[in-house]
Amino acid sequence: MGFARLGFDGLHEIIPFNTAHTVHINTLVVWLLSGFMGAAYYIIPEESENELWSVKLAYVQLISLALVGVAALAGYHFNIWEGRKFLEIPRELDWLVAINVILFLVILLMTIIKGKKQSTTAWVLFGGLLGAALFYLPGMISFDSQVLDSFFRWWVVHLWVEGVWELIMGGILAFLLIKLTGVDREVIEKWLYVVIGLTFLSGILGTGHHYYYIGVNKIWLIVGGIFSAMEPLAFLAMALWAVNMYRKGEKKHPNKLAIYWTLGAAIVSFLGAGVLGLAHTLPQTNLYTHGTLVTAMHGHLAFWGAYAMIVLAMITYTLPNLTGRKLYDHPRGRAAFWLSNIGMFAMVAAFAAAGVAQVYLERINGYDFGDVQNEIKVHFWVLIMGATVLTTGLILYIIDFIKYGLPNDEALTK
Repeated sequence: MGFARLGFDGLHEIIPFNTAHTVHINTLVVWLLSGFMGAAYYIIPEESENELWSVKLAYVQLISLALVGVAALAGYHFNIWEGRKFLEIPRELDWLVAINVILFLVILLMTIIKGKKQSTTAWVLFGGLLGAALFYLPGMISFDSQVLDSFFRWWVVHLWVEGVWELIMGGILAFLLIKLTGVDREVIEKWLYVVIGLTFLSGILGTGHHYYYIGVNKIWLIVGGIFSAMEPLAFLAMALWAVNMYRKGEKKHPNKLAIYWTLGAAIVSFLGAGVLGLAHTLPQTNLYTHGTLVTAMHGHLAFWGAYAMIVLAMITYTLPNLTGRKLYDHPRGRAAFWLSNIGMFAMVAAFAAAGVAQVYLERINGYDFGDVQNEIKVHFWVLIMGATVLTTGLILYIIDFIKYGLPNDEALTK
């Protein structure tokens, strides 16, 4: 898509832009959900001091989720979708996803109930996953009114990424901080309560910043503006929490790469979801930035920091434990971390420069959309270079992942 902006548009003759865009976003969502589920399957048995309630059903759930995800992504290339932005998955597959998630939640709940102990971390993680399931349901309701459809569609989209997914991130972050810093559980989980409170305080009514222009009452301009201004607080709390716990900790854990990814997730999520989100969600600025590349600037860094990095942190922490290979800290792993982050920040800088120029030329001075796209296309060279660096970092991460291989005798006998 970056090359298309520069005039190299051959791929879109094969895969139209709307299909490529939909696959791009939905692939991310499927990968993140898979990461959250995998993290839960590791964290909840360990926190509960209990084996997973049914490993066989967990395999059924994993395989069926993968099949549904592949079917949905393949179907988009044949125009099999609902056509609703961010909720394109066909209704038949919607029901299969719902059944799959119910099975997943039952497995987790039974594991917790039958466990030897209960922990705040496990219940917060489970609560976030349960909330994600419940807020998926409004997206399955059909409305004849475009206003009503848009109103409830954001219950899924916003209350996932700026609501219950933050609880999932908080639960995973708490678990990693307990394991990596050596700080007392009670101290870490007190911070977790602060994060939960700020998430609910700001996230629910912060949905209002999506309601500015869809035809609802103008009260949402006030509600959305006020609570959107508060939304960075939850991510600020997570960043301060992670850094303070690291400073208090013993710093003796050998898995330095997991520490990099964990602290990185907390800090970058605050910059991407918090600071850059605030930069364009207030009604006074959103009037100009809505639907421009400023949104892409915020979206890319927010998803990378808040959710992709926490999943990568969890993978980095768990792989040595699962395989028995202690590849804790080495040049390739460090290169993967730094290159992927430098590449993402370069992409975000390109989106920011292009977005601000687009706002000034198109929204303030009134130039035509096409003319403005020609003027800002130079920034997409930076975008492509950043994406190349990011991809290089991720390839190194995948090589590291493969190097761990299957569990060895040490891991299997634990």
